[in-house]
Parts: sequence; structure tokens; C-alpha cells
Amino acid sequence: MRLNAPRIEPVDLDRLDADQRAALAPFLENDGGKVGGGRVLNIFRTLAHAPKALTAFLAWGGYILSRRNALTERDRELVILRTGYNCRSGYEWTQHKRIGLGCDLSEAEIERIKAGPDADGWSDLDRAMLRATDELTGQHFVTDATWAALAPLGDKGRMDLVFTVGQYTQVSMILNSFGIQVEEGWEVDPDLRA
Repeated sequence: MRLNAPRIEPVDLDRLDADQRAALAPFLENDGGKVGGGRVLNIFRTLAHAPKALTAFLAWGGYILSRRNALTERDRELVILRTGYNCRSGYEWTQHKRIGLGCDLSEAEIERIKAGPDADGWSDLDRAMLRATDELTGQHFVTDATWAALAPLGDKGRMDLVFTVGQYTQVSMILNSFGIQVEEGWEVDPDLRA
């Protein structure tokens, strides 16, 4: 977490205007705006201040998190977690650690993501994906050697890796800069606290 308090407060779900309600519709039930399936996360409640942007954000994010993405769920979460860690995004790490554990990443692997591609225990492809993530978040370019090591992903998989790192770099910038706080009851990793 870069900030201990939000710079932009999440919208009050009881005071949504029509555009905000439409943008948050995927998260709301049709009976008077009650939250459906749990709660509307702080990231979405904050982005609702710009409802048209939120709608576009959800469409692209929906692709990244879908089965249309050529990366397996595990590989996608490996890349997202490394991106969030590199961007020092406590919110992103906290949210996707939960998701990663449900996508065949172990606690030990998630902890090892912090050490990066040179840590012991990674497969060659895991190492290449982590290295590509580091290159993208550091130099905004995948080197030829890393690109070649990503060959098992195929062209679409390599494209989707770049798309995924790009999306979650943007998400991390949003979370960090707007001061979006984790949900009540969530615990931020000590390595990523403000």
C-alpha cells in the first residue's frame, strides 16, 4: 500500500447516479441496488466516479481474466502477482493472492514470486514468464532471449502475457495513485504495507 487513506473515496452505493448504477450493474442485483454476490470492491466503487471509463475497464479486464486469455489461470495469476509486487501494489497483491491460491498456485510459490525469476524451484517457462514480467514493468520491453524462452506459449500466449502485464500495471497505478484501500478484513502483506 502506497497510501494509508484514499485520495478518492469510493462512491456511496446508496447515492449512485444513473451512469454509476449502469457501470456497476454487473455487481448489483436488480432489486433496489442491493449488492449481488457479496460486496462491490473498493476498486470498482472508486472507478465509478468515471462510469464510462469503468465500463471500458471492465470489458478489457474481463478479457484478461477469461478463458479467452491463452495463459492458463495459474500462469495468468503468476504474472499478475509479479506485476503487482513489482508495482508495490498492496491491494493488487492481496486480491490476487486469494485468486492465485484458487488457481493452483501454492503458498510457497506465491511467496517465491517476490524473489522473482532467479529463485530456485521455477520451471523454465515459469522463469521466462516472471522474467518477461520484470522486463515489461522495468523496461517496457521483452528482450529477444526472454521472447524465445516464452515460445511454448505460442504467439497468442506471448501477446496475452504482454496484455496481462500491461493491464495489471495500469491497475496497480490506479490503486496506488488513488489510494484505494483493501476491503475490510483483508490483510496486506507486510512487504507491501505503506
